[in-house]
Amino acid sequence: MNYKLHSLDSEQQLLLNDGKVLPLMEEFYTIQGEGYNTGKAAYFIRVGGCDVGCHWCDVKESWDASLHPLTPTEKIIDHVLASKTPAVVVTGGEPLIYNLEHLTGLLKKHHIQTYIETSGAYPLTGNWDWICLSPKKTMLPKEENYAFAHELKIIVFNKHDFLWAEEQAKKVNSNCHLYLQPEWSKRDEIVPLIVDYVMKNPKWMVSLQSHKYMNIP
Repeated sequence: MNYKLHSLDSEQQLLLNDGKVLPLMEEFYTIQGEGYNTGKAAYFIRVGGCDVGCHWCDVKESWDASLHPLTPTEKIIDHVLASKTPAVVVTGGEPLIYNLEHLTGLLKKHHIQTYIETSGAYPLTGNWDWICLSPKKTMLPKEENYAFAHELKIIVFNKHDFLWAEEQAKKVNSNCHLYLQPEWSKRDEIVPLIVDYVMKNPKWMVSLQSHKYMNIP
């Protein structure tokens, strides 16, 4: 996937195409707060750029990649290594807009586990130990990406999302872990519905944004 950013010269665009630079929105070492890997220490790399357009997205400032500095991938790796992290989570935005082979290759060279959180709307690149697929109705995952998911995370905003969740669960592999997560702004309304649904459908598990309850990034 050659994602084009406005105002880049040809050399910068080639570096971006090769994943040698990435529009870095933020990076930080923290505790993972959602899904299967909740509670684990991890270094987060959030890249800018997303055209999936979820209306409830809580990082809309990530959508415009041009707002975030093109950062050499090697520089990002230096920061990762300085943190002494055992794992890296790549998120966005939509990280699969970019070629992530170079990034994950460098991480693997240093024996760091690689996790990605993605809508799956673009082709999968990179070498991943854990793939969290979080499909969005506004831009569906590419069909081939369902088979690669270790974790399916459905954000529940309204009652119809339970039906959507079941439709998506039919597409992933049989070993994929299934999670329902309340949309944060409606958590007081949605959590009881999810609890009831999971009790009646125990193939699903509850995911909470525990980092928000702990007031950490």
